[in-house]
Amino acid sequence: MKKKAKTIAEKLLSENNVHIISHIDADGITSAGIAYKALDRAGIDVSVEFIKQLDESKIEEIKADDQGLIWFTDLGSGQISSLESLDCVITDHHEPGNSTLTPKLEDRGNILSYCRKALELNPHNFGLDGAKEISGSGTTYLVAKEMSDKNRDLSKLAVIGAVGDLQTSEKGKLIGKNREILREAVDEGVISKRVDTTLYGLESRPLHKVLEYASNPILPGLTGEESNCVNFLVENDIELKKDGEWRKWYDLSKEEKRTILSELAKRMLRRGYSTENVESLIGEIYILTEEEKGTMLRQAKEFSTLLNSCGRYDKAEIGLHVCLGDRDEYLDEAMKLLAGHQKVLVDCLDYVESIGIEEGENIQFFHGEDRIPDTVVGTVAGMILSSGDADKRLPIFAFANSDDREGVKVSSRGTKQLVQKGLDLSSVMSECSEEVGGEGGGHDIAAGALIPHGKEEEFLNEVEKKIDSQLN
Repeated sequence: MKKKAKTIAEKLLSENNVHIISHIDADGITSAGIAYKALDRAGIDVSVEFIKQLDESKIEEIKADDQGLIWFTDLGSGQISSLESLDCVITDHHEPGNSTLTPKLEDRGNILSYCRKALELNPHNFGLDGAKEISGSGTTYLVAKEMSDKNRDLSKLAVIGAVGDLQTSEKGKLIGKNREILREAVDEGVISKRVDTTLYGLESRPLHKVLEYASNPILPGLTGEESNCVNFLVENDIELKKDGEWRKWYDLSKEEKRTILSELAKRMLRRGYSTENVESLIGEIYILTEEEKGTMLRQAKEFSTLLNSCGRYDKAEIGLHVCLGDRDEYLDEAMKLLAGHQKVLVDCLDYVESIGIEEGENIQFFHGEDRIPDTVVGTVAGMILSSGDADKRLPIFAFANSDDREGVKVSSRGTKQLVQKGLDLSSVMSECSEEVGGEGGGHDIAAGALIPHGKEEEFLNEVEKKIDSQLN
């Protein structure tokens, strides 16, 4: 991949101006941040645009605008055949689409053979898994690094993007190319790593709030129950405050941490949780050493959540500014978006609880109609699948009416165990949406699609057949 990244880097460095088009999630925002910083450092004029999806109408709009060289980050590979005549480079990690050009076998490793003008760097073309081994921000970083060694500090953004894209392994660690990028970030002194609990909010939340808002996994009798969380800590002799200030996870001694995690494990096992769920409490966490302790920007998991909240509400540019180090009003605005995002998620979960989850032979699903924004329906589906309210033996499909496009957004989520059995949601969403006049794609464990209104039942019928062939 290094050789291909260098080819793209040379192409970018030969330009006077570049227009970046990126996805709106944390991986897309960090990808744009890496690309922007690398181009700016090279003295190249740069502009950035964020989009939810690169569909045919958007591609035609891009071609008509004639904005010079386009750098697609965290998207573009699925539409490679439509981008062949466009002067562009692509750093993506999603499943590549079919090009109208069929390269010779000996040329398959050469990205130049895949299209006329578009240059693509995608891990799938090199035998790597883009859902686990490297994210869109990772491929973008590989190019930025070839543009200049000074860009090695941008490895921290690639780590945030990979974490935000849920690319950690079953043991909670980044693997594959992500692991190599992590090592570079550690060597640069911009990231430190340690084994700790994977519960969310270790830097920014008081202890009892970490437990109260836990969602992956759900903590039985604690999640959503503030008083129970306080009692749990008191009963285990954990001091809640020190010098009048709420204690946070990083304030605890090793013995205190061990006590809390041991008691949580016992509680989960008594409630019938699997050993895998219990083991998920522990993993590798990544600290951004240059960020202030006790803030959301200190830990990669919290940083990525902040970025996701910006993108989900059409404010990805706010997240970009935070990535670039422009704080003050941008960080304040991002925090407000996060607070609103968390409230929306609670309301969405309440709505799904009220309508229930339907089950088929091989799937489970719900329809959010206009009550769940299409920008968060995938997040809601993932939260439900990781909770005790859904059957983890079945992938989940979630529908929501599209906010800005004609049609219905579909998001699907699976588990690592289902993927190991043969589940590939990328092909499911791509092929089944096409059968009903839509389009889709993504990863084996998480994918999305846009289908016409009224085609939900027909789509689900196709999905049932496709998943049956994969898993049975």
